[in-house]
Parts: sequence; C-alpha cells; structure tokens
Amino acid sequence: MDEALGRRVWAVLGGGGLKGLAHVGAWRAMREADVPVQGIVGTSIGALVGACFALGRTVEQVETLARSLGPRDILRVNRRVAWINGIRAQSVFKGEPLRAFVARALGEPSWDDLVFPLLVNAVDLETGRTEWFGPGERTDVSLVDAVWASASLPVLYPPVHVAGQWLVDGGVDEMLPLQRAADEGATGLIAVDPGAGAQADAAEAVGRGMVGIHERVFAIMAGRRRREAVASWAGPPPLVFVRPPIEGYSGFDFERIDFFMEAGYEATRRALGGAQRPAATGP
Repeated sequence: MDEALGRRVWAVLGGGGLKGLAHVGAWRAMREADVPVQGIVGTSIGALVGACFALGRTVEQVETLARSLGPRDILRVNRRVAWINGIRAQSVFKGEPLRAFVARALGEPSWDDLVFPLLVNAVDLETGRTEWFGPGERTDVSLVDAVWASASLPVLYPPVHVAGQWLVDGGVDEMLPLQRAADEGATGLIAVDPGAGAQADAAEAVGRGMVGIHERVFAIMAGRRRREAVASWAGPPPLVFVRPPIEGYSGFDFERIDFFMEAGYEATRRALGGAQRPAATGP
C-alpha cells in the first residue's frame, strides 16, 4: 500500500452501470493490501456496492450477489412507453424492481447499522442540487431509498419520490465526488472510475436503440466533468486513481459481471502497488 495515503483513507466509488461491479474486485484488492478505509462515498452503482461493504458484507458475499444479478432483476420494461401518449411515461424501465434488488442486497437496514461511514448522493429535480445522505448528512430517507435514488438514471428509471422530493441518479451532478470525500478529513483517497471513456462506438450505441443512445449521451455529459475533476486534482489529500480497462462495454452487460469484478481487482492491485498519479492513469 502507498504509505502516503495515511491512516484515514476514503474510497470514492463512481457510477457506470454493471461495469461498476468492478468496485467489488477493487474492494478485494484494498482488503488484501490492508488499506485502512475509514469511509466510502458512493454514486449510483458505487452507492450500492459501497453500502454492501459499509454494512459489513464480505467480498465473497457481494461477489455471490453480483453473480446472481440478471436482467429480470432490474430491467422490467414500463409498458406504458408503448401506449398512446407513451412519451409521457416517466421511464423506459420500472423503478420498483430496482428498489427490490437494492433491498435484497442490503436488507432493510437503518443508517445506524453501518460499520463505517457511507455517503450517498442523489440530485433533486426541482433545485438541481446534490443531496447527500448518510452519517452527518441527511438520514430522513432510508438507506435503501437513498441508494435506489442514487442509481435511478433519468429516462431509463423514474425519479424516486421520497421526503417530498423527486430524486435522480447522483451522477447527474457528480459521478466521482472526490472533494466530498476529502471534506470528511481523509488523509488519502482511492477513486475507482468504471464510467465510460471519452470515445465509444457510435454505431453500436445507436444499434441498441434509445437505451444505448441515452446511455452514451449521459456518459458524454457526465464523463467530461469526471475527467476534469481527476486531471485537476492536486490534493491534499493524495489520490490513487483506478481506471479498470473496461472500455467499450455496455453498462447493462450481464454476461461480463465476472470480467468486470476481475478487472477492478487487477487495476486496483496495480494502482496500490505503484503510486500512480491521476494525470498518468486517467482516460
């Protein structure tokens, strides 16, 4: 482990659909390297994986959960889309199956059940402001609902209506919230970025229809800000940036879950052994 990270390390787990299961492998590498992770900031799939570990789940338990995930668990088509005036439907997929999977993954815990701090972000559709949930922040929304909101990518999933707000995926504002983790007093950061790169196969995205096109457009918008944040990071605290080599894959590629986890493991293991810098490892 890079000793420059100190004894109060925070992990920042970004969004990326199923590619974010790279976080599971990344966590295995951190555990093997005895990294003293004291907290997690998670966005979207990073919020779900981060919540699993912040609740004390083992790597093996989360790997088993990841391998059990199939399309029917989270991709139930909202049939209203095909109705007359279907354009007024809130989303392509139903939101309830996604919440049900989050609840299956986490149980129905309270924030007090966390074994170390977890911060989760979602965006308020009314104000455009990022809302933070977790210890020291808002806990008026359940842990399950906060993670569900953080992963509810607009158009694909409906906004989550809780506590009088309509909330959507935290990556709409910040896909990799480095500063938020630094503000928690971290002596070092490990940021794992499974998001899409600056370029992708446009024909492949178009060939997957509106879901593929929207996924690509969102990746373009969120990716620019994410890359700028990493490239401009000068610290403190020092940052180990992990970019698993999973370019070119869809965020809904259920056939490559094991590959994503292994890629996260190998990339994190190399990063922790080599003191890589953000400018050298970013996309």
